[in-house]
Amino acid sequence: MSGHSLRVVPVTAKRTRFWEVDLLRGFAFILMVIYHGAFDLAVFGGWPIAVTSGAWRIFADFIASLFLFVSGVSLVLARSRAAHDSRSYWWHVLRRSSRLAAAAALVTVVTWVISPRDVVLFGILHLILLSSLVALPLLRLGLWNLPLAAVAWLLGLLLARLPGNPWLFWMGLVPADYRSFDFRPFLPWFALVLLGVSAGSWLYPRGRRRWTFPSWEGVLPFSILIWLGRHSLMLYLIHQPVLIMLFTSLGLINGRRLLG
Repeated sequence: MSGHSLRVVPVTAKRTRFWEVDLLRGFAFILMVIYHGAFDLAVFGGWPIAVTSGAWRIFADFIASLFLFVSGVSLVLARSRAAHDSRSYWWHVLRRSSRLAAAAALVTVVTWVISPRDVVLFGILHLILLSSLVALPLLRLGLWNLPLAAVAWLLGLLLARLPGNPWLFWMGLVPADYRSFDFRPFLPWFALVLLGVSAGSWLYPRGRRRWTFPSWEGVLPFSILIWLGRHSLMLYLIHQPVLIMLFTSLGLINGRRLLG
């Protein structure tokens, strides 16, 4: 050893990225690819897969719930990282919101080109964008978001029993004949984001883990899921074209049906 001493640099909450959150998001992405693969085979290939009912419907709802829950946890962590730098935090909010808005708009345009009748006007990306903005002033409430989540869920169930409104369909007043490739109304699904905010506030007080445990960040296959989770928005935008090109090349779906 030389005379130089080793200096330990403390990891601050601002710099910390929790691998387990990325892993959970990456796991949700893999499940989404599986579901969308089945969806493409059913809708564009005519395969007898009931992707909109039964177990497949439950599977799709679980995936959406997972994404929304992780989104809520991430909101808490982002705020904790910038606890002493409000300017940096608001730039982060602006950049994240801009990327989500651009991605959501792209999904709307592409689905309108493919099938105007099934265009995505308020899908999972639109929901995450709106939920993230609405949740911002609620982050300071911490665990008190748990009863708010219950209220949001009950309100959603109530709205589902009321007559639909074509202008407020995104809120939860869904017309009976409404259809879309992807649709998640703000209520009751905002409840899952608030649930994530509550969990994040409890599991990561002041931006630090409540419990310590060994890191699996460099262990396969966890490292792959973590990478997927850290690039989930970009991968979300490209995974469907990749699936469709793959299925078309294998003769599993008919490209003409995709184009109407």
